[in-house]
Amino acid sequence: MGFRENLKAELAYQDILVKELAELSGVNKRTLDNYLREKSNTPPADVAVKIAHALKVSVEYLVTGVDSVVQDKPSETVELFSIYSNLSVVNKRNLLAIARILHGNGSS
Repeated sequence: MGFRENLKAELAYQDILVKELAELSGVNKRTLDNYLREKSNTPPADVAVKIAHALKVSVEYLVTGVDSVVQDKPSETVELFSIYSNLSVVNKRNLLAIARILHGNGSS
């Protein structure tokens, strides 16, 4: 996975909207939207640092999916993030409810 996929997965994992990331990082929302498009480029290092800092992850993780300090997330986890990011809002809520039940925390 590349920057776009890793950024999408991290946004889904942290349940952060692009608008919120723009506010946290100081990177324009339109610029972030461009990085999330299908045929996007990896941002320049200074922008990637701002995005990574706002998400509290390493730039290396956003670019490669691997973090040298903390080993990469298990492939099953990455696959779940990818699947989750492509679900509708309703299905995301349903999946979260199922996960809470499986985890033993049925509260919303």
